[in-house]
Amino acid sequence: MYRYIVILISFVASLYSVSNSENVIRVNQVGYLEDDVKVAVMLISNQVDSTMLSDISQFTITNVNTGETKNVDYVKITDAWAPMEISLRIDFSSITTPGEYYITALGTRSPKIKIGNDVYDGAQEIPLFYMRQQRCGYNPSLKSFCHQHDGILVLSGKDDGTYVDVTGGWHDASDYLQYLTTSANAVYQMLFAYKQTPNVWNDKYDAKGNLGANGIPDILDEARWGLEWMRRMNPADTLFLNQIADDRDHRFAGMPARDTVDYGWGKGKARPVYPCSGKPYGLMGNYNDSKGLASSVGKFCSSFALGAELFEEIDKDFAYDLLARSNNAYNVAKANPGACQTAPCASPYYYEEDNWVDDMTLATMEMYRYTKDRKYLVEAVDYARQEPITPWMGADSAHHYQWYPFVNLGHIHLASVTNEKIKNEALRNIRTGLQRVAERAGNNAFKNGIPFIWCSNNLTVAFITQAMLYRELSGDNSFIEIETAMRDWLFGVNPWGKCMVVGFPVDGDFPKDPHAPLTNLENIQVTGGLVDGPVYANIFKSLKGVHLRNEDKYADFQNNEVVYHDDYADYSTNEPTMDGTASMTFFLGKLATKANKNR
Repeated sequence: MYRYIVILISFVASLYSVSNSENVIRVNQVGYLEDDVKVAVMLISNQVDSTMLSDISQFTITNVNTGETKNVDYVKITDAWAPMEISLRIDFSSITTPGEYYITALGTRSPKIKIGNDVYDGAQEIPLFYMRQQRCGYNPSLKSFCHQHDGILVLSGKDDGTYVDVTGGWHDASDYLQYLTTSANAVYQMLFAYKQTPNVWNDKYDAKGNLGANGIPDILDEARWGLEWMRRMNPADTLFLNQIADDRDHRFAGMPARDTVDYGWGKGKARPVYPCSGKPYGLMGNYNDSKGLASSVGKFCSSFALGAELFEEIDKDFAYDLLARSNNAYNVAKANPGACQTAPCASPYYYEEDNWVDDMTLATMEMYRYTKDRKYLVEAVDYARQEPITPWMGADSAHHYQWYPFVNLGHIHLASVTNEKIKNEALRNIRTGLQRVAERAGNNAFKNGIPFIWCSNNLTVAFITQAMLYRELSGDNSFIEIETAMRDWLFGVNPWGKCMVVGFPVDGDFPKDPHAPLTNLENIQVTGGLVDGPVYANIFKSLKGVHLRNEDKYADFQNNEVVYHDDYADYSTNEPTMDGTASMTFFLGKLATKANKNR
């Protein structure tokens, strides 16, 4: 690659004091594929002689095994990440020989850099460890049973107080609430990941999640665990359930099998089950802003429909039931437009999902893909035109889960049809969303244009997913650098040098003190869990109960705008989430295919 250096005429003025921290180089701690855009980011704490910045010989990369040292390809000065004075993007994309390397820049040495098409071998299975650990009912990781009495219907009119069996599913995060919204998305994401890369998935666990192959890829076992729960959450054609338990659950922070919260039916007994509602509801004086059923019931439809397709050759009766349910869910969702939100109780926090046409775009496309009935395609185009771009893309902020799911895979399906007009319109919309995020990133050292709202890492995964699929569908590589930068952000190329997935890579700097009772009380590592990620400092300061219980070891890299803490007490940045974790399966599966091709 042509070697040059870009020098900006002026630096963006910093509003923050100069840090006393040392200069650091951030690299992807998992590694880089051989044909990747390969970039490290250097953060410099004090001004340096500009002649050194313009001297390419000050930036070298060394092969650990051979000792061979070369100049990097180029260095670009970018907007400073306060409180650091200077930020640099160091490109070494021309290095394609597999091996281990390190960069030396202005006398600072980087962590080890791995290059090779096998660096993501097995990575696709990492999220499934966390998913199994999050199972409710029977938990194979803990070898215990929990929440065996769920649950009792509430806010259901004449059916209040009725028992309904909704055992199973997954705990949403580090509490033990369960939501249809996030669980259905998790199911769909895993099914989609399998469909896109069916040959990379292992079979080492059985349907219950215990060690032992059963002839079915583990990702389908995990998706079926969710689908079985979703069937229980749809106990009648006209009844779709939305949520199990509420924030009274936060009174207990122990192991799930020992949950002692009393919702009025005895300690550790039945928990409340909320139906999907098209009108605002809540308990204890807090209410959501539900306006319809389509967002939640649409998610039932898309997950059931894709499940029916993928399980048709595995279990025909199961697949037939899913198909019937998907048809029914589609009709109910279509008849009840609007967003259905989760239920608040003692506190005003809930998933504030506002959009729903994205869910209907996906649901309708799944019905079209399965039935080949063109009426669904026509309807999908109409829904897609009502929300051509997922609204968070390019935005500075949003309410909690306001635009969810964070990626509209319905647009991806529309971009895959043979009709050129429909395909090109979908590709244009997908591209516009990516462009808005890229423009927001501007001259950011990390090329990060993601708004730092609660669960920003989930948005990052959504961006990677959309960028990767757009590139494959269009052949347009315009966004490959930002696509790779966002992947690298999750694995260490961020101000804190933090890998955002617990336990991955095993030799990486990943969260050691996540907001997870299993770790806090039993020292059990929640392997595979994607933590929430950095948030705006004002969010961190405003949330109830958020604080730090230990000294902030990343204090030198925090500023007045964005923070991340590897601290149990910070549930805003360091809590693993089930849906964000499941959403990683697609892009990790894609990356793992590179290793498969070499076998």
